[in-house]
Amino acid sequence: MLIPILIFDVALVAWSLHLMQEAFEQQEFSLMLAGTLVALAAAAMLVVYFLMGHCLSYLI
Repeated sequence: MLIPILIFDVALVAWSLHLMQEAFEQQEFSLMLAGTLVALAAAAMLVVYFLMGHCLSYLI
């Protein structure tokens, strides 16, 4: 179950890097903010996945 989540996270990070590159080229703050928010969402998803994995291992 970890592999699809990791693939999705890598795709989110790649998308955020693309948004940040476009923001740098166009000097657009909103794209930089969007890229930062996407990167934070990817990190939060991994944190929640690992926390829930540990919680579920205690319950089972």
